[in-house]
Amino acid sequence: MLGCRVVAERRLSGGCVGDVRLVELDDGRRVVAKLGSRGSRLEVEGTMLTDLRGSLPVPEVLFSDDDLLLMDHVEHDGVQGESGECHAGTLLASLHNHASDRYGYASDTLIGGLNQPNSWDENWHAFFGEHRLVCMARQAKQAGRLGDATVTRVERLVSGSLKELLGEPQPPGLIHGDVWGGNVLAHQGQIAAFIDPAIYYADPEIELAFITLFGTFGDAFFESYGSMRAIRPGFFESRRDLYNLYPLLVHVRLFGGGYVQSVERTLSRFGA
Repeated sequence: MLGCRVVAERRLSGGCVGDVRLVELDDGRRVVAKLGSRGSRLEVEGTMLTDLRGSLPVPEVLFSDDDLLLMDHVEHDGVQGESGECHAGTLLASLHNHASDRYGYASDTLIGGLNQPNSWDENWHAFFGEHRLVCMARQAKQAGRLGDATVTRVERLVSGSLKELLGEPQPPGLIHGDVWGGNVLAHQGQIAAFIDPAIYYADPEIELAFITLFGTFGDAFFESYGSMRAIRPGFFESRRDLYNLYPLLVHVRLFGGGYVQSVERTLSRFGA
């Protein structure tokens, strides 16, 4: 496939969708191989990485199909620090400046192996409500991890007060879509690469919200980001929790457990 022979390999951590390995080739190159089962749709991840390349540091895709993704190995030591957070703020602010005239994407994408429908829509409230919140709540219900009553509460929020609670959205900006610590590779105090994207054009606040959910970055990130793109009043106070309903629903669909209670608490906070 790459015209080389494998001389060594070892398993790497991560890989929600597939088994991830570091492979050494006889020409001296090191590549990362993600191996999935039939239906893994790893070619979608390959397309997303290729689409991001040039706009964000990501691994170069060498080959992709349904059950195999080959990428260049990116050197990283995990050393991020405040300088890495500042670098991440600059990189993501620049990415979010990539504009579109509509929300969505040219094709559906994936988050944690789950389908993200991306039909183009000029209305952010409708896109976020239907293609993210309601869609993922129904996926979680079908998987047996979310009850009918909670799905109804999500639907009630979307058809009721969601638009008022979110206010006027920002214009569509390209987002990575899944920025948590495991998807950020740092090296010597700088960001070496972002991996496992879930891209689409969104109100970029949804990306910032997810960054706060698991503490991916802290104050240095937001100061750096804010110096390039203003963060509107009310984001930290309310909108970030509303936006984080989506990743919480993703985690309910994937893992269930305590994430259900987190969803229900958020719904209660916003009167649903």
